This record gives sequence, C-alpha cells and structure tokens, in this order.
Amino acid sequence: MPPTDQPVTPYADLDELLAELLGHWRRILGDDLVGAYVQGSFALGAGDQHSDCDFLVATRSRPDARQEAGLRALHDEIPTRDGHWCHDIEGSYAPVDELADVAHLGATWLFNDHGHRTLVWDDHCNRAYTRWILREHGTTLTGPDQHTFMLPVPAAALRREAAEALPRLLDDLATWIDLDSIAWAQRYAVVTACRTLHTWSTARVTSKAGALEWGLRSLDSRWQPLLGQVRDDRGLGWDPDQAPTPEQAAAARAFASYAVTWAERHR
Repeated sequence: MPPTDQPVTPYADLDELLAELLGHWRRILGDDLVGAYVQGSFALGAGDQHSDCDFLVATRSRPDARQEAGLRALHDEIPTRDGHWCHDIEGSYAPVDELADVAHLGATWLFNDHGHRTLVWDDHCNRAYTRWILREHGTTLTGPDQHTFMLPVPAAALRREAAEALPRLLDDLATWIDLDSIAWAQRYAVVTACRTLHTWSTARVTSKAGALEWGLRSLDSRWQPLLGQVRDDRGLGWDPDQAPTPEQAAAARAFASYAVTWAERHR
C-alpha cells in the first residue's frame, strides 16, 4: 500500500483486497513487478458501491508462462469468494515500455474483466482515456510515481478517440446488453455518451457523476430531465429484472444521436 498507509478507497474491505492482491503480484511477478496503481472511478475520487475498482499493474515485460499461469490462477479464485469487491475489480498487466509511450495505444494486455474468472488479451485498459486517468490521477499502491515513466496523453488523441466512439456507442452496447430490457443499460448509454462528449469538449476525463453535471450545465436544456433521471437513478445499481420505460429507452437513443451531432457541429 502507499508509504503513508493511508486508505486508498473509502471501503476498508476493498483496501484489504487490494493489499492482498499486491502481495500476490509481488509473489507471482517478483522483480518483474514495476508498480501497481488504482485507476478509474476511485482514482477520480468518485468510486462508490456501484463502481468497479480498476487496477493497472506495470511489469518489466509481458508475463512469462509461469507468471501468466499464476495470474490466471489468482483471478480464477477471487470471484469464487463471498464479498462485494471480489466481483467488482478489473484491470490489466501492462509492460512498462508500452505503458510509457502513447505510440503503443491499443496494444493488447492481459486483462481481467470484473466478475470474470478469466484473463484475456484485450486493449480495455490501453485507451487514451484510461491512460489519462492513470497518469493524471492514479493512486500508487507500490512503485514509482506514474508521471516518471508515462508521457502525457495528447489532447488530440483523447478527442479522436471520443469522436470515433460516439457513433459506435449503441451498436457496441447492443453486443453485450439490451437497452430496452435492462434499466441499467439505459443509464449506462446516457452517461457514457455524456462522458464521451465531455472528453471531446475538454480533452479531459471526469467521473460519471461529473460528466452528468457537466451535461446539465453545458448541453441543450431539453436534455436536463433525462440527465437528471440518470443521475438520480444511479443509486438503483444493477438489477437485471428492472426494465426502463419505453420512453426512457427512446430518450437514451435520441441522446446518443444528439451527442454525435453535437460533436460534429463543434468539431
């Protein structure tokens, strides 16, 4: 944990799990462990019980066969436990030379998705926005300050990524969840569109709640009821049996289309 032994998150049980993970990373990776960091919502100061806890482990090189087997065994076991956070951590194992240089954006790293007992090669944590959060706000569990080895993420890279993501948002969402049958998906679509617009506009990354507040201040006032509904319903969390109203689903689709048009108009 950090040298000051101060809490990393507002949740003691999550901090205990992070401390345990750090011990496993040291055991499995040995001298190949460069550093370990909390990124995502908790790094932005907005993590809560409905958030994933995102981690990033920097390594000297890609894990060898023995190290990869150890990491796979670790992530296979953790979600079998009782307790909330055992099912809500996710992150990647990134070679430090690839993490340091934005020329490696999009390279695949060993990634554990929240709640899953597998590791896959994926670029989930190697996007411009995830790099920006890590460099500018990441919490160090062990290792050097990330500013010492990570180059700044160019504003142009953040804006280009946001502009490319907006038109694909609903199609990408449809590959893994149904916006019409699960209310959480309606909220996710709206907040993701709003968050992506915020990054396009500011070349910065904010939390989900921060993006909604920005949208309420900055976007056309006709969207205020929708953004307010999504903000106020966040506390409902994930419930696969809770469906949105047809009007809420339609409003989410309309807002996603508006986001694309807004970004094009302000290009």
